[in-house]
Amino acid sequence: MIYRSGQKVLVQGITGKQGTFWSQKMMEMGTSVVAGVNPKRAGETHLGVPVFASAVEATKQIPCDLSVIFVPPMLARDAIVDAIDAGVGCVVVLTEHIPAQHVLEIHARAKRAGCRIVGPNTAGIVTPGEGFVGIMPGHNQNIFKPGHIGVISRSGSLGTLICLNLTRAGLGQSAFLGIGGDPMIGTTTRDALEALDRDERTHAIAMIGEIGGTMEEEAAEYARTMKKPIASFIAGRSSPPDKKMGHAGAIVTGGRGGYASKREALEQAGVRVVDTPHEIALALQGVYA
Repeated sequence: MIYRSGQKVLVQGITGKQGTFWSQKMMEMGTSVVAGVNPKRAGETHLGVPVFASAVEATKQIPCDLSVIFVPPMLARDAIVDAIDAGVGCVVVLTEHIPAQHVLEIHARAKRAGCRIVGPNTAGIVTPGEGFVGIMPGHNQNIFKPGHIGVISRSGSLGTLICLNLTRAGLGQSAFLGIGGDPMIGTTTRDALEALDRDERTHAIAMIGEIGGTMEEEAAEYARTMKKPIASFIAGRSSPPDKKMGHAGAIVTGGRGGYASKREALEQAGVRVVDTPHEIALALQGVYA
């Protein structure tokens, strides 16, 4: 799920407004976008790459390592299944509001096929200096620069803010992993934490969580085994209980998934939990000092 230079990217929905804009930005940064999908424009060339009727047809001619989905909610299931059937190893699903029954089917099919789903409702993944896949401003060198801090975030906007602060602090990032804000996502906080723990370029980790769900508590179990330092910020500290806030997954019931529960679990695992996003960079500067 960490993008590496040279990995080939398929853009499903490449000819749409957003698909076109972000494909151009990905290419500008160095991402190897090699093909696109739009059944109505198959056989054409768009942004200098061939457009195919399906992912299956595309990969028959051009092997692809990742696919990114710029497809509306009601069509997303078919596009993702197409990528899975094409043998793509990782599918970055930007789309939100995909029907729950479709999401369940997608995850089941991906698991059987050994395909990694990032999202739904993710902003994407970034490896500064190499490329990005999605709608994060990976091309903006004021926000992203090569470094050794791995960043995990459910929120694209909060993740962008943290990366900006890390860059201004002179630290930079080894990778940004946007796991997505939906309640049923294919890559969890723990999954991302494990990936960054294995990554030799990552020396420390910034973990941005939110109230709702139990992903941070589950990630804390793995954090206990790690030697790499972790600093975390949990959004939603002042949110009222039993009320859905922001992302579809941000709902707290019975204390589990609440701010206090997440903070306690992380701190007991040795994670430095800060009160504001700005303090993430300060905490990690202390690690390097």
